[in-house]
Amino acid sequence: MLAIRLPNLDFLSQRQRALRISAVIIGICLFSLAIFGLNRGLDFTGGTLLEISYQTPVDLAAVRKSLSDGGFNNVMVQQFGTPRDVLLRIPPVDASNDAQLSQRVMQALNAPNATPVELRRVEFVGPQVGKELVEQSGLAVLFSVIGILIYVALRFEWRFSVGAVVATIHDAIITLGVFSLLQIDFDLNVLAAVLTVIGYSLNDTIVLFDRVRENFRKVRKGTVLDIMNQSVNETMSRTIITAGTVFLVVVALYLFGGESLRGFSLALIIGVISGTYSTIYIASATAVMLGVSRADLLRTPKEALDDGRP
Repeated sequence: MLAIRLPNLDFLSQRQRALRISAVIIGICLFSLAIFGLNRGLDFTGGTLLEISYQTPVDLAAVRKSLSDGGFNNVMVQQFGTPRDVLLRIPPVDASNDAQLSQRVMQALNAPNATPVELRRVEFVGPQVGKELVEQSGLAVLFSVIGILIYVALRFEWRFSVGAVVATIHDAIITLGVFSLLQIDFDLNVLAAVLTVIGYSLNDTIVLFDRVRENFRKVRKGTVLDIMNQSVNETMSRTIITAGTVFLVVVALYLFGGESLRGFSLALIIGVISGTYSTIYIASATAVMLGVSRADLLRTPKEALDDGRP
């Protein structure tokens, strides 16, 4: 049989440079989050969402002018699916209910048009519901990070646990920071993508750490950096196949999935790139900086007996 030769790249020799680059990126993201914040969607702010359809392709500038003439100045207008379909996101404007509001919007849109505009869908989110969603979303992210810390600490060793959590937070901040810099709508779909990114990043990190633990027990020679680099090289094919497959899928979703999936797929694209990078240069580098050694991962005599091997 033809032997497959594994790559022997020295990834961790660049860990200091990678950490400095990550620190700069994280600083920019945190600055943007502190100054500009997230452009929260209706799920978090409250308001009304209307999906309307024209009989012919419509110019969004004309739609905005019609709404402005009707007294609606802060409406987000975007294409939805086909050139004839438009999605309107209207922040809370007064005490009127969603039925009255949608009627006023339709009157403003129909005024300059000879053919009637069709109202396909109306969704209303109250400000109190939006506030509760913000709180629950923050708790979901917090509890997921705590769960990661406990899980990795029990399965591996506390230095690896800290490395996994640092890498996970790194990926989440970068994803949120890009949305803040570009002022893209942040809604429940994007939040779901951020939580997916956290799970994806953790899974990739666990696979690498499991191989590191195995090599620490199997390979009796070599420094910590040698074992780390060997483990990264051995898992690289799996990482490329997994990340590449997911990347192609989410790029297809971004290009062809329509406006409703645009934010979700963009968050996953950022997360796949950042998660693959952070597994090597953040999680592993953090464990090395904290002083992980072979003795930390060697099996105790009881573990050896449980395996049935001396």
